[in-house]
Amino acid sequence: MNTRLQQFLAAENITRSQFADTINVARASVSHILAGRNKPGWDFITSMMKHYPNLNIEWLLSGTGKMYKTASDFQAKDEFEESLQDDLFSIPSSVPEKPAAPRRENKIPDVVEESAGIPQPQEAKAPVSPLQIIDNQRKISKIVVFYDDNTFIEIK
Repeated sequence: MNTRLQQFLAAENITRSQFADTINVARASVSHILAGRNKPGWDFITSMMKHYPNLNIEWLLSGTGKMYKTASDFQAKDEFEESLQDDLFSIPSSVPEKPAAPRRENKIPDVVEESAGIPQPQEAKAPVSPLQIIDNQRKISKIVVFYDDNTFIEIK
């Protein structure tokens, strides 16, 4: 890869230091890669792709293809990027929308505050849907509700 990088720098007519400054890497990193001591990391490659979009990365990494992308490569890339325009939460038009499941709401008994500032529950109303009773021998004796103002109520 180091020889292909040298060929690219020659084709662009830029020096090693200009190249390093352009892709925001240390000049020593470029020197080490060109000397064959180090291999480029992911950040190096992605920065090159960002700053030189016409460079064929396949050519740089493996030597296959030509140094620069052709017009058909750019068209294929544009078509691919257009297909990715939908964000994560949008539903593609080809996929039928699934109806949403009905929401179940839990009913909490209304609370009336006393003059002392401690809320007291009103009479509890029977829930609309039956509760699942797993153990007939045990029954709830008390529920404690804590509020963000450090108060609480006990529902018996």
